Amino acid sequence: MVEKIEFVRNFADHSTNKGFQFEFHCDRCGTGFRTRFKPSVTGALSDVMGAASSLIGGIFGKAADVSARVHSAAWEKARDNAFVEAIREIKPEFIQCPRCSTWVCRKSCWNLKKGLCKGCAPDLGVEMAAAQASRSVEEVWAHAQMAEEDKKLSEKDWREGIRATCPSCNAPLPGNVKFCPQCGEKIKETAICGKCRAKIAPGEKFCPQCGNKVSE
Repeated sequence: MVEKIEFVRNFADHSTNKGFQFEFHCDRCGTGFRTRFKPSVTGALSDVMGAASSLIGGIFGKAADVSARVHSAAWEKARDNAFVEAIREIKPEFIQCPRCSTWVCRKSCWNLKKGLCKGCAPDLGVEMAAAQASRSVEEVWAHAQMAEEDKKLSEKDWREGIRATCPSCNAPLPGNVKFCPQCGEKIKETAICGKCRAKIAPGEKFCPQCGNKVSE
């Protein structure tokens, strides 16, 4: 029976005609291990025969064609052998989690006490520290003091009609200002009722409090 080559998805093949090299990485943190480059004898032989063919031609050219066909099969076999050797070399650095079936690095992503990857069984100390840091951030937000400029936004300000742009030059207004910072136009022109002294918004013809007609 032909020997099967076991492989996983977390690898990259960097092999070329010159030789073989493979890279394996952790499914959880992405940490990688790359095997040392192993030169290909068949690749070097093919280059030599190709050079001879281009210089001399004739019988050497035919020999180069035969060499290329032989090289193709020999190179594939050599690559398989290099791949098996690479797996044997790198496999001790990884372990497969029995719960989620991912391959993780033993150094950073394996919980030795639980026999599971840290994705399935996180380190409790690390999780506690992260939870405390998160709670501290929440406390900072909850107890943050309001800036002085924001304190001006009281209920009274929200009840008043606030313009977003200047009625004269249409420039954006930075807040509930009285004058436009671009053209100096007065933003609010609140009138006072002559009878009850209530404030009358621009455009209103009668006082909203007593019904007195607003003088033009």
